[in-house]
Amino acid sequence: MPKNAQVTLRYGPYESSGLVEHRTFRLEGLQAALREHGHQCVLEETSDWNIVELVVNEESVYTCDIKQLEFGGDGKLDPLCKEAVIAVDNAY
Repeated sequence: MPKNAQVTLRYGPYESSGLVEHRTFRLEGLQAALREHGHQCVLEETSDWNIVELVVNEESVYTCDIKQLEFGGDGKLDPLCKEAVIAVDNAY
């Protein structure tokens, strides 16, 4: 995938502190890792609980549980962020 691809991050609500809401705190590292590789991120809420899906050219290239992503940070030490960046880089 060429640099500067537009990546849609579809994310669902998850439970934290007894509340189920859409939150982007766990997406910060993923967004930073993608931006570092030259990609643009667009956030899109979905109704599916606990999910993050990366979409490139209308094709889902990576999916994971949002609660498995590290809270905050730059994504450099999160293995899921590394997997996601590789999946986006290898997308057609």
